This record gives sequence, structure tokens and C-alpha cells, in this order.
Amino acid sequence: MTDGKTKLTTLEYIRSILSIIVFFLMLLLMTPVILFLLIISFGRLSNFVVEKIAPFIVKPVFPVAGIDFTKVKHDGTIHYPAVYIINHSSTLDILTILALGLPKVRFVAKWQLQYNPLFFLLGRLTGQVFIRREKSEKAVQTLKKNVDRIKKQGLTVMLAPEGSRKHPGIIGPFKKGPFRMAMDLNYPIVPIYFEGNRELSEGGFLFSHSGKATAHIHKPIPTVNWNLDNLDEKIEEVRSLYLRWANITDDDNH
Repeated sequence: MTDGKTKLTTLEYIRSILSIIVFFLMLLLMTPVILFLLIISFGRLSNFVVEKIAPFIVKPVFPVAGIDFTKVKHDGTIHYPAVYIINHSSTLDILTILALGLPKVRFVAKWQLQYNPLFFLLGRLTGQVFIRREKSEKAVQTLKKNVDRIKKQGLTVMLAPEGSRKHPGIIGPFKKGPFRMAMDLNYPIVPIYFEGNRELSEGGFLFSHSGKATAHIHKPIPTVNWNLDNLDEKIEEVRSLYLRWANITDDDNH
């Protein structure tokens, strides 16, 4: 761990290595099953894959790593279709995102993930969206190109408005892309706050402390009255919620 964080114990290193092995074994085991289902259904089982099989793949990883992962639905239900946004500061987010099993969800991920043949194949076959985060204009264009497909199929989208997990502060600056997409789709924004992920795993490649991680799924925020004139203000209002959930102020956010 870095930045003054407590170092992993020997047991936590061992558990982390074992959890990484379990994750990739589950991925390798289930990939042929996923490909078979997608081929025989002509892609119509994509939602089943992301809602049921993805959580099944990551479920065994948490106990091996010593992580108690829970979901809290603060509105009592799951709203969809919607644009879900998350705070992104840990590689552990990969597991907690997949574990959510949101209905008809598609993930917006960084372009570089496609360099992994498995992620490329599964991502393309299930209709995930890959963007070049370092090129803002191209990222926005890619999102716009996918708007019609997403709306036509009634899909839910998940994005990280901070872009990368490597950003200044606990809650980084929010990019406009997710919020412009919500406006174009006429979808509400549903904030998800991952509590504990950053503290458990600030380093790379899923090495983590044992402990508790919680996905707080908050009530939807309507975007019907949003426009280009008030967009910056609305984005800051949403970001202020994340600062409050993290128990920090902008002055402390470094």
C-alpha cells in the first residue's frame, strides 16, 4: 500500500494472491459457457450474462480475499433504465461493479482493457462500451454513437465520472460525459457510492486488506430539467453528495 496506508500483512498477501487466482480461474471456466450462450442465442442472452453470470464469477473471490461485500439499496429498489455513476479509486471496484448484477447494464470502460483478449471478446460480444478516456472529444463522440442503441434496447449504463481511478483527492473532478449521456437518453442519474474500496485496496491488481466493502445504491436524480446552461451546477451538486458520503469537504479532498 502507498501514501501512508497500512501495509498488507503476510496473510493478506496470501489471500490476495489466492483471490486473484480464483478470479481468473472463474473467468476462464465461465468464458466458454458465456460464448456458447451468446452464440446459440444470437446475443440475446447478453443481459443474462451481465446480470447473473458476472456476479457468479466474482462471488467466490470476496471470501477468499477476506472481504465482506454488501449492497445497500437506500431507495429500497433498483431503478432502470438509468445512468449509474460510481466513485472510482480502487482496482477492487472491478469486482464490486461486476457483483452488483444490475438489470440490463452495460459498462463504459477504458479502451486499454481490450488489450486483454478475454475482456475484448466478452466485452464486444455483450455490447460493452470502450472509450479513450485520455481523449475527451473522442470519448464524448463514442458515448453519443451508443445513445441510440442504448435507448432502443432500454439498457442501463454505468460510468465513472472521475474517469480513471488515478485522480487527485479521494473524490476526483467529475467529467461531463456521463451527465451529457443521461440528458441525451433522458435517463435519471443513480449514484452508487463504494464505501471501503479505497481503504482496502489503493494499490494495483486486486491486492487488498481484509475488511468490509459496501455498495450504497442511492435514489435516482431526475435530469428532465437539466440543460447546457445549468449542467456544470448540476454536476457539482451530484459531486457534493459524494464528498458528503465520504465525510470530506473540497478543502480536505487531497
